[in-house]
Amino acid sequence: MSPIEERLGHAFADPALLAQALTHRSAADARAGQLDSNERLEFLGDRVLGLVMAEWLIERFPAEREGSLTRRLSALVAWETLARVGEALGLEAEIRVPPGEERAGLRARQTVLADAMEALLGAIYRDGGLPAARAVIRRHWAGLIGADAKPPVSAKNRLQEYTLGRGLGLPEYRLVSSSGPSHAPLFVVSVAAGGREAEGAGETKRAAEQAAAEAWLAGAAP
Repeated sequence: MSPIEERLGHAFADPALLAQALTHRSAADARAGQLDSNERLEFLGDRVLGLVMAEWLIERFPAEREGSLTRRLSALVAWETLARVGEALGLEAEIRVPPGEERAGLRARQTVLADAMEALLGAIYRDGGLPAARAVIRRHWAGLIGADAKPPVSAKNRLQEYTLGRGLGLPEYRLVSSSGPSHAPLFVVSVAAGGREAEGAGETKRAAEQAAAEAWLAGAAP
């Protein structure tokens, strides 16, 4: 069993699935349409994580309503959480990227770690079925599922509650710029509400919107 399999808690019957899950598209075979990259497994892993986590939340919080469970689910499957789990597993050193991209720090990007983590979950599902995927998810998300006594509320939701509660209307988000290569983009988003604007940046549009909302709230009156 390889070190990454030991850390995951799953020994692959098909090592090719593990190799594919750790292959970033920049290192995939362009002649084959990059189908040997981890993107297809990432697509599958996203659905597997959502199903297992929804099932677990129903068990863990039997008295909570759908809205609260949805907020918990959103936080637990967010790319920030996936990246955090990936960091704890030491995924950065395992992801395959070309030498030039490695020197540029591609493997350390949070979105790349999150994508690889999802791909690993998809690979585990393909290799051992739902029980294997469930066991790995419950092992590595155990310290996260009950971390918040109350369901978390995102910055965008907090901003919307703030503005609507004060009659300021809905916040309006606008993409200011996007730069960088397709596999390592940087987005800048502006949010306007109540006659005031704030900007935020992130590796995804969603992350940039959250950062902009946080920036707006940081300058708001109590």
